[in-house]
Amino acid sequence: MSKILSMLAAVALLMLPQLAAAYSIAPGDTLQVDVLEDPGLNRSVLVLPDGSVNFPGAGPVSVGGKTPAAAQELIASRLASEFAQKPSVYVSVVGLSPESQKDLIERPKNIYIMGEINQPGIVEAERGVTLLQAIAQAGGFTRFAATKRVELHRVDPQSGRERIYVYDYRNNRGISGATPLAKGDVIVIPERRLFE
Repeated sequence: MSKILSMLAAVALLMLPQLAAAYSIAPGDTLQVDVLEDPGLNRSVLVLPDGSVNFPGAGPVSVGGKTPAAAQELIASRLASEFAQKPSVYVSVVGLSPESQKDLIERPKNIYIMGEINQPGIVEAERGVTLLQAIAQAGGFTRFAATKRVELHRVDPQSGRERIYVYDYRNNRGISGATPLAKGDVIVIPERRLFE
């Protein structure tokens, strides 16, 4: 079992470049910090339990809960007084804390499904579950379901705005039934209209 977890953790590390835009740095993570103007400062740093890292010239910098892009901006701002111009700093996650690995590999994500579905409520879905898989896991459509107008409601974590995507199960139009779901997604199956 531990061998499988180690392999999954390695796969997760290979996927880090794609996850970096949305990943929140956590205590126990290892960051690689590179300063373009002074390679002597380049180093790996461990995120301490309080969410901070110690970096030469910048002192303790609180990066916990921030994305790598936000962390590099923060470190660059703290280093600015040491340089003629604000330096170019690059932060990447090179090692995940054991907790972060569990979040990426093991923890199911809650998907909410309501409307004309046989088992409405919370669906605890594994990573990579698709729209159609979640509908099947919730028992499928009722006989009154408007299968042409299945809605996927998703909140953008950056802006906080909700977007609604429509999936036409009957004609396979709109978004794909193979669309991977994200934590907190809400699937709404409306009631069929009279002549629908």
